[in-house]
Amino acid sequence: MLLKTFGWSFAVTALGLVAAAFYGGWEAFGIVAILAVLEISLSFDNAVVNAGILKKMSAFWQKIFLTVGVLIAVFGMRLVFPVVIVAVTAKKNPIDAVNLALTDKDQYQQLVTDAHPAIAAFGGMFLLMIFLDFIFEERDIQWLRWIERPLAKLGKVDMLSVCIALIALLVTSMTFAVHAHQHGGAHADKAQTVLISGIAGLITYMIVGGLSGYFEDKLEEEEEREHEEEEEAARTGKQRPAVVLAGQAAFFMFLYLEVLDASFSFDGVIGAFAITNDIVLMALGLGIGAMYVRSLTVYLVRQGTLDDYVYLEHGAHYAIGALAVILMVTIQYQINEVITGLVGVVLIGWSFWSSVRRNNAIAEAEGKAGSDEKTEVSSGV
Repeated sequence: MLLKTFGWSFAVTALGLVAAAFYGGWEAFGIVAILAVLEISLSFDNAVVNAGILKKMSAFWQKIFLTVGVLIAVFGMRLVFPVVIVAVTAKKNPIDAVNLALTDKDQYQQLVTDAHPAIAAFGGMFLLMIFLDFIFEERDIQWLRWIERPLAKLGKVDMLSVCIALIALLVTSMTFAVHAHQHGGAHADKAQTVLISGIAGLITYMIVGGLSGYFEDKLEEEEEREHEEEEEAARTGKQRPAVVLAGQAAFFMFLYLEVLDASFSFDGVIGAFAITNDIVLMALGLGIGAMYVRSLTVYLVRQGTLDDYVYLEHGAHYAIGALAVILMVTIQYQINEVITGLVGVVLIGWSFWSSVRRNNAIAEAEGKAGSDEKTEVSSGV
């Protein structure tokens, strides 16, 4: 099971490290290894959230996520995305941006750093909406009840999460964005840029998340109708029509997963520049890390880990909320990537520990109930 799920990740790791050694020697080998660990540590919460969505999809779409999705994640977000950012912000054509990335790495790093406010605002708003929609939703299992119970009641107010997200964006544009951090320690007024990028992130979430949610609801309705048709077909002997809606639902959920992964990758791509400004090494290291995140996602689904440790998904969403805040703060202040990674690890570790305690308490209660029942039977009661 482990080799089947992580086999491609192991293979990509070996190929990536060998390629790095040939490209730049042992120093490049070490940089790629560090970048891979950085990506995994920053994106573990991404894997948990992805697993919560992926477990609703068929084995076929899980395979698509692990194959086509990896190509998008590795080559799209970890290689093409930084080049596109430079091309858009510096108003260069893509070919010039690629040449700049390969020939003038210092200027390339400067342009990406200067584009960080726009990247952080877009990704921060997208992630913040994910967290808010989760925390305002009424759910049977609650982790931090003293927080989640009152917030679930507030969540009955229409469009509350959108209003809070827009207020957060407005406050960010009037505070952090006014003195946005730029290359070399300088600061610039990026209020308008942050506002536009943040609204774009919000719109992206509402479109992609809305479509995936719509088709997921339709899929549930279709499954109910399909069950009724199966019963009818069994009675009458007629053939029931084939269902095609599942493909549409799965496609939009897949699209939602890719946009979610893109938002998570922002901090990894930006943080990678603290280690190297070589686009080749960056793509190799972050690509290896992305492979493990995807393999871990599939592993969590196939092992049923989220069903066994019910608070993990809560911890991951709290980590998403923390990451959204951190992205907004980094518009003005630099925050070490170690801190960003540790916040997610601590929250998920805490939720895992809480899940274990819950499971132990349930097992103990069931064992005690079984023991009492045996005592009553043996005493003839």
